[in-house]
Amino acid sequence: MSRGCYLALCARPVQFEKANPVNCVFFDEANKQVFAVRSGGATGVVVKGLEDKNPISFRMEDKGEVKCIKFSLGNKILAVQRTSKSVDFLNFIPDSPQLEYTQECKTKNANILGFCWTSSTEIVFITDQGIEFYQVLPEKRSLKLVKNQNINVNWYMYCPESSVILLSTTVLGNVLQPFYFKGGTMSKLSKFEIELPAAPKSSKLSLSERDIAMATIYGQLYVLYLRHHSRTSNSTGAEVVLYHLPRESSCKKMHILKLNRTGKFALNVVDNLVVVHHQDTETSVIFDIKLKGEFDGTVTLHQLVLPARSIQPYQIPVAGPASVTNQSPVPCKLYSSSWIVFQPDIIISASEGYLWNLEVKLEPVVNLLPDKGKLMDFLLQRKECKMVILSVCSQMLSEPDRGTLAVIATVFDKLNHEYKKYLEAEQSYTMVVETGQSRGNPLLKRPVRTQAVIDQSDMYTHVLSVFTEKKEAPHKFTIAVLMEYIRSLNQFQIAVQHYLYELVIKTLVQHNLFYMLHQFLQYHVLSDSKPLACLLLSLESIYPPAHQLSLDMLKVL
Repeated sequence: MSRGCYLALCARPVQFEKANPVNCVFFDEANKQVFAVRSGGATGVVVKGLEDKNPISFRMEDKGEVKCIKFSLGNKILAVQRTSKSVDFLNFIPDSPQLEYTQECKTKNANILGFCWTSSTEIVFITDQGIEFYQVLPEKRSLKLVKNQNINVNWYMYCPESSVILLSTTVLGNVLQPFYFKGGTMSKLSKFEIELPAAPKSSKLSLSERDIAMATIYGQLYVLYLRHHSRTSNSTGAEVVLYHLPRESSCKKMHILKLNRTGKFALNVVDNLVVVHHQDTETSVIFDIKLKGEFDGTVTLHQLVLPARSIQPYQIPVAGPASVTNQSPVPCKLYSSSWIVFQPDIIISASEGYLWNLEVKLEPVVNLLPDKGKLMDFLLQRKECKMVILSVCSQMLSEPDRGTLAVIATVFDKLNHEYKKYLEAEQSYTMVVETGQSRGNPLLKRPVRTQAVIDQSDMYTHVLSVFTEKKEAPHKFTIAVLMEYIRSLNQFQIAVQHYLYELVIKTLVQHNLFYMLHQFLQYHVLSDSKPLACLLLSLESIYPPAHQLSLDMLKVL
């Protein structure tokens, strides 16, 4: 199954002490940190994060079993929950006394389900009876209640990337109430209902937090619901329903991802792709909501982009000096029942003491998606796509995978569409700056050049010049390809660089196609320019009419 694995665990995982009776492991989704708490903290707490080069180690008094432990953003204040009524705080600020202070929840008879830090000094308690938003005053060692809201809560979920907390309310649990936090304020967004597969038989909790995830996909916040049975009885298999959650308007059901299988699933989001892991078959599939799906009037149905594959096999390195450990690395058990998945792209094995980022590998995708147009649509949306796209372009120009001119034209058009979008954004930005309109607009940012922008010099250097030098293709095909790229640039009104015209001329001259060269110049297929006129002058010895053609061109210029 490892052939064509397009998912992999990162090479440098975070290693921590395995979970065992004396060592409890916690994960903080906001700071992406793992806490290993030994005997309630008395024999030490070690905190490791994905970005942290140096782990944080400290001790704290064992005041009972730790239920939840997290640092504020910036690691200045530690919050620890040991009971269902209060949370303890400890400052990690230089020269500040190491004294704990405590905050009880305000609502009588409420139990704290958990807490989330929304900034370096703001924290939210979620209780079974509502939500309490506090400001922490570390120098006063106290907290100030900013706002609270009473609402019956079954469970909650936090998306740190968008600062949204989602509460499951009502008896069935399928009415979700989001809250948004920003700059010391808490705003209530409009609540929405998750459609359950069938009318529940009894009035008990029917929506579990296991089947819900929150993630940002293509810059928009979505709530993902894993529905184990389709609402329509005729279709078998589970599906993932995506609800778009904008801040201004109400939540809307937008996409359905068809899994065509049943069983135990887990969700991740990597590089704007929804990854669905299936434990029974030990494989994963990916979906891209930007690719064309089937619109049924209200939602878009998506099938998997690629066939199911396992995550690439992973070897656990044996610890210790190389001289001692000449045992071979141990293969890691993938899709283990002890794996816990966090959003967007984190997989933790508490039993083995590893935290990984999940990564998408683009090279294997090339052979799994034979349709070049669809392949380009897929690759152009990925972060690290440039070199893969250029290698696909080279591949489709040479044997054994040579594409038809129609396919090549489609690919060129898709690339130049992205290129033009970037050029236009760059142009309008420059205009705003030059006319001085940018002064009063703090939101104005220079357009980011992503890897999807493949310009003429990229194509010339990595694809076209190499292709013409190889001389393995019939010259008619070679010229047709070059002209196809120039046609595509013209179609998008992109000024063609003179080195592309030079490549065409050199290729024509090599094959003694002077009459074709003459026609191209006469009918202005090749646009006039100084460098081109000079090149024509230099061809006079092998093609005498070139002299006159170049003078005509210079006269026009």
